[in-house]
Amino acid sequence: MVRFESEKVTERVTRIYGLTREQMYLVEGDERAALIDTGSGAGSLRAYVETLTQKPVIVLLTHGHVDHALGAPEFDTVYMNRADDYIYNQHCPLPVRMGYLSQAPAYAGIVPEDYIPVTSCDAFRDLKDGDVFDLGGIHIEILACPGHTRGSVCMLLAEERTLITGDACNTFTFLFDDYSLKISAYEKNLQSLKEKAAGRFDRIYLSHGPGREYPMTLIDEVLEVCEDIKAGRCDDVPFDFMGRKALIAKACVPQELRADGKLGNIVYDADRIWE
Repeated sequence: MVRFESEKVTERVTRIYGLTREQMYLVEGDERAALIDTGSGAGSLRAYVETLTQKPVIVLLTHGHVDHALGAPEFDTVYMNRADDYIYNQHCPLPVRMGYLSQAPAYAGIVPEDYIPVTSCDAFRDLKDGDVFDLGGIHIEILACPGHTRGSVCMLLAEERTLITGDACNTFTFLFDDYSLKISAYEKNLQSLKEKAAGRFDRIYLSHGPGREYPMTLIDEVLEVCEDIKAGRCDDVPFDFMGRKALIAKACVPQELRADGKLGNIVYDADRIWE
């Protein structure tokens, strides 16, 4: 049986942990709630969310990957950037979900009945840059940041002065897949995100790693890594993820921290740097 865990991080925001410790965020307004990301679709996330809030819930997906979007079909109203339909559809088949979840220590305890039925994303609503969701007393603004996937978005919780980046910018930003944007294109989008969010947030929440607040400087650090990749100033540590080989730009120590003490990092393909 799959069990979820959660913790209140502010009066209005609850961090929920999924099977692989991926992190989702329940944001509660006075009138309704928004669930940011839905995990891998193992276990009934909807049933768990209903123990946390009695308000009607909409789902906002940062992107279409298996560990963020596959729990979405349980919910009635789901938003995802349509540019990620392609990757959501690729990650729907049960063998793909099982392959990803096999990395989790709790995987051995999952039975076929734990997987929720996954449907097409045709019923999802489009999620676009600049969209604003009024939950009553708190607003969520969508800020596009393509790179990790073509439809990756970040979410600005205006009254909380908090930016949730999903996997668009983090301490181990994956940019090595064939569908990921090249480093130079991603850098432009990340710079645009920084400019749109400037002066409007004080902290960052991520979807992976230790559940904690991250400083605003994370974005600047990832931008610096983009420049170092383009200039050939990287450690280029070999990396293998589910059979896909890539390079870690900056050498790390445990807990995803860089050996030089900074936080932002990128995992990339040396053949996918320039547009």
